[in-house]
Amino acid sequence: MGRVTERRRTIRIRDGAVTTRPDTLVAEEPLEIRLNGRPLAITMRTPGDDFALAAGFLVSEGVIGEGSEVQSIVYCAGATADGVNTYNVVDVKLAPGVAVPDITLERNVYTTSSCGLCGKASLDAVRTTTRHAIADAPPVRVTPALLAALPDRLRDAQRVFDRTGGLHAAALFSPEGELLDIREDVGRHNAVDKLVGRALTDDRLPLSQSILLVSGRASFELAQKAVMAGIPMLAAVSAPSSLAVDLAAESGLTLVGFLRGQSMNVYAGDHRIALEAAVGQG
Repeated sequence: MGRVTERRRTIRIRDGAVTTRPDTLVAEEPLEIRLNGRPLAITMRTPGDDFALAAGFLVSEGVIGEGSEVQSIVYCAGATADGVNTYNVVDVKLAPGVAVPDITLERNVYTTSSCGLCGKASLDAVRTTTRHAIADAPPVRVTPALLAALPDRLRDAQRVFDRTGGLHAAALFSPEGELLDIREDVGRHNAVDKLVGRALTDDRLPLSQSILLVSGRASFELAQKAVMAGIPMLAAVSAPSSLAVDLAAESGLTLVGFLRGQSMNVYAGDHRIALEAAVGQG
């Protein structure tokens, strides 16, 4: 199985001094996801949590919504012409009775580490109807101070980032700020899929009492993944896209961007933010 990190020779220049030394880099390899033996998608990912990644991707695509719909997830033996198992091909077999979607060229997806939607036929193709509508009961409600503390907790838990500086992270927190799970990957969309896929296999969907925090920007695809998993709140340390804000407003998702220090922007779903507490503190 592929390694999470790899070593490469590097020429290092510091204040005019030149040295040669190995550097630790995050690994990036393709993962082909097959559904009942048929190719569905290829994503560039950091090896590790591949089964969770595949399951989370299928949740995001609206193919499955609960763990009982998956019969098995396995690496494909003999993935190459000479019969070698590369551990870069995963086959998800659906449980008997679960409908298999029509896998056509229009649906087939090639995803990169920067964009999980590349190759989609149209924007409408990714507006998949969620099976876990956002319905947080009891309602999730947090203070700005609690949100402000989450990025540091995320950063402290990023083990591979400390060695490479080249990974995105996604984490789930409870409404009380407890770190529930964290995943790292070269692609931010993969990190979220790994979180969702793990929740699916642990029978924890929908994640209606969770806050999703991502280390980069909040794109439409990340907002969609949150909605598909029933997550009521998405926070990002960087900017959201206009489509992410539109989707959040339409679906009832709370969307927070530019979460840095004590500052943040609330773009949608402000009813889950205890703004009166912030005013009282000011």
